[in-house]
Amino acid sequence: MFEFLHQKVNETINITDEEFEYAKTLFIPKKLRKKRFLLEEGEPCIYTTFVEKGLLRSFTIDEKGNEHILQFGMEGWWVADLYSFLTGEPSEYNIEALEDCELLLITKSSWDLLLDEVPAFERYFRILIQNNLIATQRRLMGTISTTAEERYTKLLHDFPRISQRVPQHMIASYIGVTRETLSRLRSQMTSG
Repeated sequence: MFEFLHQKVNETINITDEEFEYAKTLFIPKKLRKKRFLLEEGEPCIYTTFVEKGLLRSFTIDEKGNEHILQFGMEGWWVADLYSFLTGEPSEYNIEALEDCELLLITKSSWDLLLDEVPAFERYFRILIQNNLIATQRRLMGTISTTAEERYTKLLHDFPRISQRVPQHMIASYIGVTRETLSRLRSQMTSG
């Protein structure tokens, strides 16, 4: 179950087999069935999670009952409420499986131990967090400076199979439009 994690780590940093064997001892393998929650709003996020297989979404629900999707977590991605994970504060997000998932979980104490014992992992997570910050800034700027059609086109370009794996109402939520707006966009794009 750890082969994909090993591959993804090696794409970012150099790590010895001994270091990776040690790292494996700190993770908790977990299978999560579709529509089950890895995290619910109000609970502390006690794991950061590597997605070996499957698809999750991180979202919140506003006071009007509208869902706002922050992230989809696909194979090879890490998913967590990083603020809650690092501080122990209750999470503002839900993380739900959209497909049956195979996950590798690591607690904050095990994560800290991994960073202390294997300095290469500190570099690995620093690079991931830097890349996440850049992606978040770009997504925020895109949300405030591009049209819904541009956001939808970018999502399809960046994740070509997303529309086969995620219901359209969730794609609409992710790009910040209503289902009806997305439906109009899709028909305009196919007819134009």
